[in-house]
Amino acid sequence: MTMRHLYGAGPGDIAVYDTDRLRAEFLVEGLFQPGELNFVYTHVDRMILGGACPIDARLGFGDGRELGTAHFLSAREMGIANLGGPGSITIDGQNWRLANRDVLYAGRGGQKITLASDDPNNPAWFYMNSVPAGADFPHRLITQAEAKPLELGEERRANRRTLRMYIHPEVSPSCLLLMGITDLAPGSIWNTMPPHLHERRMEAYLYFDLAAEDRVVHLMGRPQQTRHLIVANGDAVLSPAWSIHMGAGTGPYAFVWGMTGENQAYDDVDPVPVAGLK
Repeated sequence: MTMRHLYGAGPGDIAVYDTDRLRAEFLVEGLFQPGELNFVYTHVDRMILGGACPIDARLGFGDGRELGTAHFLSAREMGIANLGGPGSITIDGQNWRLANRDVLYAGRGGQKITLASDDPNNPAWFYMNSVPAGADFPHRLITQAEAKPLELGEERRANRRTLRMYIHPEVSPSCLLLMGITDLAPGSIWNTMPPHLHERRMEAYLYFDLAAEDRVVHLMGRPQQTRHLIVANGDAVLSPAWSIHMGAGTGPYAFVWGMTGENQAYDDVDPVPVAGLK
């Protein structure tokens, strides 16, 4: 298991960032390596992003030494989305099987977590979001069929998409974590359009199901001082509460969104008119 740290920046800082510095502070690459378990601890609301791609052997974690606690989840909760082939997750001896686009909520207090792929030739991609938690909720598997879908956008604006809520008070309650998956309709390229801010929550995007030759142009920053990141398959972007977050792809893609902050009100946002972007 590896864990590296990102410390984030304020809106005034990124005005002078070049591409390399912007990517270093806000883009998370390399989470999914065959046979590896990787974490990134960000000081943006202390969210941890993780990626695991088990091949022949189970991958496990649970020790909390990196966090100053007895166990990884002693004071945290976690969402684990499977973005690859079928696999399984075990927490303290309890086992769940996850198909593609299933999500497991792991509540505070879990001690030993292991992850496995059913087929090493079609491995699972387990993507994790973990945030501090002050309440106990039971572990729960949320299948794609159990998620709450929202149909958003318009075909004529190339932003038609299906947003599915998984870890959400209306589906599977948690302390502060929200998590879901958005799939774009064929022919649509824009996500989270029109853009918005939510000053009371940060967000992380994980882009997946991109072809090797495709990229997403992810826009971030203050509405009048936008910046961009070029994002490949399996890359994640950190979006602080002060930043817009939206993107357009050169080909089909999907993304996992995870949020934490002061509340779990999904509609607690401040819309930003497209005409006001600079």
